[in-house]
Parts: sequence; structure tokens; C-alpha cells
Amino acid sequence: MGVKMKDNFDIFFRRKPALMLVALKRIGKVRYGSVLAKEVDCTYSHAVKILQSFEKIGLVVFEKKGRIKLVKLTKRGQEVADNIENIKRLIC
Repeated sequence: MGVKMKDNFDIFFRRKPALMLVALKRIGKVRYGSVLAKEVDCTYSHAVKILQSFEKIGLVVFEKKGRIKLVKLTKRGQEVADNIENIKRLIC
């Protein structure tokens, strides 16, 4: 994405949360918070805060596997991610 396209996208969205939803959608399976943090280039603690906000509004659910928490998009989260990708295509 070029500088101008990046700026256009940033006008409408907070970059890290939007990219995190799209990354979850693109992968299509449950993910670790640490992997998502690396994919969107943010700290683990920032990723966790974003994911907790997503959980509160019903965009993701956490699945506990032993000591590990996996993150999965809900149907609503999938719809939001689809719309973010559509908007990104239109403005970039």
C-alpha cells in the first residue's frame, strides 16, 4: 500500500484494530493474540486491549486451550471485517 493509499485508509479507521479484524478473517481460523500482534505490528499488550474491546462488542470470542487463549471471529466480526475490506478496496 503506498503512502497516499495508507493515508486514505487511516482517515476512516484506527489502523491496528481494523487490520487485526481483517487478519483474523483472512486467516480463517483461530489465532493466538501474540501472532496477531506481530501481523499488525503492535505490542502484545496493545493487541490484548484491542481484542478485549472486540469481545465486549461481540466481534470475537476467546477459546481457552489449557493456558492458551485462542481468538476467533464471531459471525458479526466476520461481517465487520468483510465491510472493512470492501471499504479498503474502494478508497485504496
